[in-house]
Amino acid sequence: MGVVAWLKSLFILQLLIGFVFVVSGLILNFTQLCTCVLWPINKQLYRKINTRLAYSLWSQLVMLLEWWSGTECTLYTEQATVDKFGKEHVVIILNHNYEIDFLCGWTMCERYGILGSSKVLAKHELLKVPLIGWTWYFLEIVFCTRKWEEDRETVFSGLNCLRDYPECMWFLLYCEGTRFTEKKHQISMQVAESKGLPKLKYHLLPRTKGFTTTLQCLKGTEYS
Repeated sequence: MGVVAWLKSLFILQLLIGFVFVVSGLILNFTQLCTCVLWPINKQLYRKINTRLAYSLWSQLVMLLEWWSGTECTLYTEQATVDKFGKEHVVIILNHNYEIDFLCGWTMCERYGILGSSKVLAKHELLKVPLIGWTWYFLEIVFCTRKWEEDRETVFSGLNCLRDYPECMWFLLYCEGTRFTEKKHQISMQVAESKGLPKLKYHLLPRTKGFTTTLQCLKGTEYS
């Protein structure tokens, strides 16, 4: 066992990392609360400050993924596409196969300087999660109950508010709506068959309303 691996195995170090994350997160949330006085005065300044505050917390999780677990995320795309990263708003569709696959998305965001300003369409239950949910609230993350009749106005209003966001923004979407499991896949394909839709081998039947609504609301939004 190498020195680094030995250090990672120490319970006291694991406890210290968790302690730092919780304490720094609580301090950050309190600071975010204090920045609310800026909203009616200078909304864009409020957003820029909170983007950087969020980065200081999210980067700790990215560190755990890359350094602690040794996970390597590889992006396959054309260089012309890479050259535009960090220079324009982007809607990104991700698969949801694992409980922590969102960290892979955040890793890419961190590489191109978008981590603090990344956005998601999140389940309303996550709003109640300390640190992460609270930080998202101050970042104007759009929360939904996944019942379109109840979410329509909230989603449209939240997305339209982001049209003048001052930071380059990546909107990360999990169109499957839930984590992939074999049981969920079987049920999803039964629904697809009943609706005459193609059966998917590696994906659940996507929820299209969130995606189409996001494009509709953010279409034409420019970053400058």
